[in-house]
Amino acid sequence: MNLHTSPTREQAEAAVAELRTTVAVRERCRQLLTRARHGESRWFVVDDGVIDTAAGAVVEATRKRYPRLHVPFHSRWRHFGAGGVDRKAQLDALLQPLSHQERARAMVDLAVASVLLDAGAGAGWKYVEPATGIELSRSEGLAVASFHAFTAGLFSSRKDKPLQADSTGLRALVTDHLANAFQVTELNPLVGLEGRAVLMRRLGEVMAEQPGFFGTEDPRPAGLFDLLANAAGPDVPRTAEVNAHDILSHVLMGFAGIWPAGNAIAGIPLGDCWRHAAVRGEGLTAGWVPFHKLSQWLTYSLLEPFAWGGVTVERLDQLTALPEYRNGGLLVDTGVLRIKDESATRQVWQPGDEIVVEWRAMTVALMDEVAESVRRQLHLDESSLPLASVLEGGSWAAGRELAERLRGGLPPLQVASDGTLF
Repeated sequence: MNLHTSPTREQAEAAVAELRTTVAVRERCRQLLTRARHGESRWFVVDDGVIDTAAGAVVEATRKRYPRLHVPFHSRWRHFGAGGVDRKAQLDALLQPLSHQERARAMVDLAVASVLLDAGAGAGWKYVEPATGIELSRSEGLAVASFHAFTAGLFSSRKDKPLQADSTGLRALVTDHLANAFQVTELNPLVGLEGRAVLMRRLGEVMAEQPGFFGTEDPRPAGLFDLLANAAGPDVPRTAEVNAHDILSHVLMGFAGIWPAGNAIAGIPLGDCWRHAAVRGEGLTAGWVPFHKLSQWLTYSLLEPFAWGGVTVERLDQLTALPEYRNGGLLVDTGVLRIKDESATRQVWQPGDEIVVEWRAMTVALMDEVAESVRRQLHLDESSLPLASVLEGGSWAAGRELAERLRGGLPPLQVASDGTLF
């Protein structure tokens, strides 16, 4: 393509489609890892000799958290069990009068709403669960707060159908009502409260604009479930099968309009996809490194609702590790990645800065290798311990524990994130 001519819509759409695949995520991330291994990174040194050490920390966390090695997937559903309370059972009881299909649809709605509200809470916020008195903070607190907001009908426009998140209800979401649900006060501030409300209202708008994805009557996130699992008719076949990447692809297409990042090709939004001058690619994809962290976190969190809805989700290996500061911090704190200039840890970086793009890219690529070492040390294969379970076992918990021990829970690099990346 002539660099002095504007790309056609067809060329732009083809480039965006390629960057919305985890094949592209892995391939571009490995480019930057290989480059760093050749000593060409300005920011990082890779020490392959301690990959087994990092894996050992994951193994230790996994054995502690799941002694029988029956490790579930890394997903929002783990956070709903915070404080040892089986809130999934509470939800099942509420959903019991509904059909099998409607129960699955409600769980998809809950997962989507809760994940999109899962930006960093800030150090000063906490949530006290009214029924139990349990005090929770961070992701667990946000999860439980959003769980109760959902079951109270905050995201539904229908008083007779509270257990759903629909376009009309989300577009009408008042920031003060969200603040009440999350117990926000001057003494209990929640970072980015208004941004969360805007994101939810935008979700409502995006769903209304795409009836093909989300349905024409009461558009809901559950429309994705209907589209993938229920295309043949109203009853979900118990033998239905979908690939994990099919779920991700629909998430990336359906929710493309809600992400705040301005990255785009010819006006088509890319979301969590960033530039790096050293990355090779064909045509319009050259120089772009896709991650799609929050979309993949959402996909991981939809695996179980699909399964509970009678759908077998296959090819979990298609999804990647999540390039966020717990997995990335694990690699830095165990010495797999060494930051060349210590002063970099005292600066605040933007998501598009080269150091952040490289850190995230190498996190994706290296976590595949760490996962292989974890399986060797636990004598398990990929079917017994897929990457989704390594993350849960796992890398996220080990990363959090190391960060707590070394820096009071803070990440090794400070990133001014909008909440959709980390």
